[in-house]
Amino acid sequence: MQILMPPGAAAVLALLERAGYAAYVVGGCVRDSLLGLPPQDWDICSAAPPEATAALLQARGIRVLAAGLRHGTITADLGAQGRYEITTFRVDGPYADHRRPSRVDFVTDVREDLARRDFTINAMAYRPGEGLVDPFGGAAALRVGEIACVGEPAARFQEDALRILRALRFAAVYGFVLSPETAAALHAQAQLLRAVAAERVREELGKLLAGPSAAAVLLAYRDVLAVPLPETAAYPAADYETAVRAALAA
Repeated sequence: MQILMPPGAAAVLALLERAGYAAYVVGGCVRDSLLGLPPQDWDICSAAPPEATAALLQARGIRVLAAGLRHGTITADLGAQGRYEITTFRVDGPYADHRRPSRVDFVTDVREDLARRDFTINAMAYRPGEGLVDPFGGAAALRVGEIACVGEPAARFQEDALRILRALRFAAVYGFVLSPETAAALHAQAQLLRAVAAERVREELGKLLAGPSAAAVLLAYRDVLAVPLPETAAYPAADYETAVRAALAA
């Protein structure tokens, strides 16, 4: 299979590869490309340490933004060709606040990097010549319309509670269903959402509500959504469904 990348992303990959570092486009851009949808962002991951990546880019006159350097991410500003986040392959350390790891450790194998990601549909990488790297069956999950966590769902949600809403957002946007194990862990750990910053909750809920399958998600996961939206718990079941459908139709 072949994924058509924008010229800017292709140029960054080629630059890193010529310097001897494996580099891939990764995550949502791969997912959306396989779905036949236009990706919103083209994220890149590489075996290159962030300082080496920055030096390679700057040597060619490319502006570098280093706001994410602590976690191995820099942004290459290619002007009219766009901006591209480039992250060194990494594994995450312990999570202390259900949101971000206390540290990251850089690695050299893209598969180790993919293992830390949230859902199998987001744990895919691609580079020309090698093709798709899909160690957790993300392409198969896309074909059947399933959202499944990478590894143990309870652990993924304990690490980053926002993943609970991200799972529901993907279900609403793509019309997918959650795997039984992922759905069970999501129901069981809904209270973790109390640890998520309000602005991040609002952002995910906004995307969820704009999804074509929002009504189905709101009805199937009412208990989960009642954590960030406690006012919905007051509705009797029949009134809740009526209110949901009326609000989404407005």
